[in-house]
Amino acid sequence: MNETPLQIERKSAEYWTVTFDNPPLNLLDPEVVLALRDLLATLETDEAVKVVVFNSADEDYFISHFDVVRAAEMPGPGPTGLPAWTDIVVRLDRAPFVSIAAIRGRARGVGSEFVLACDLRFASRERAILGQPEVGAALVPGGGALEALPRLVGRSRALEIVLAADDFDAVTAERYGWINRAVADADLYDVVDTIATRIAGFDRDALSTAKRIITQRADPVSAEDINESAREFRRLAVSPAGRARVAHLLARGMQQRSEFELNFGTELARPDASPT
Repeated sequence: MNETPLQIERKSAEYWTVTFDNPPLNLLDPEVVLALRDLLATLETDEAVKVVVFNSADEDYFISHFDVVRAAEMPGPGPTGLPAWTDIVVRLDRAPFVSIAAIRGRARGVGSEFVLACDLRFASRERAILGQPEVGAALVPGGGALEALPRLVGRSRALEIVLAADDFDAVTAERYGWINRAVADADLYDVVDTIATRIAGFDRDALSTAKRIITQRADPVSAEDINESAREFRRLAVSPAGRARVAHLLARGMQQRSEFELNFGTELARPDASPT
């Protein structure tokens, strides 16, 4: 395990990059949550930073998903008073700086919810996979997906994404409106860097004001609504069906560097996917 799961580079006072680096699978675990909490506390008080790009050191996993084994170790409420993960996504959505996700690899569950909380999302056409597999694990998304997806992709497509619990490639995600753009893998970081550099050259007050007003006009995600989803996630996680399903998936290779994790969407639909 790395000393810190986030590698931070200040390309300039105005433009930072943050790289998720939490081997072996880039799970969203307590250390990542605490590191993100500390990062946001720093960014929120930095009056120079204008744009932050989030990427991954693991080409197969941007953020794989929530660490279900260590769920009980998650930290308490964040500075907003909201539960730890809800606090992160709400603060990122409301932050005065512009956040950009450069997605290479798999962003499932809370990984998808993290990029949904970012302002802009660009994904590798060849290597990015997005998914909300929670229903396939007898759970529901609990960190913003149920609120953000209908706003971005519409009700029917949000239902498809959540209820089918399948993997989606970047081309489909772009067509649905889940991401801004699918980009050739070789060009992904150059495209994102060009956009981030351009934004970093503009006035911070104008950027944050425009972001705030556009967010207000776009029917912003409610923290109270996300909280309701988080409560339902926790309820299902301790239900008999939820416990049995998660235990079965762990036994099949979930949270291991495995074919199961690489092909989560396909594996959930296999005939032996349910516990007997």
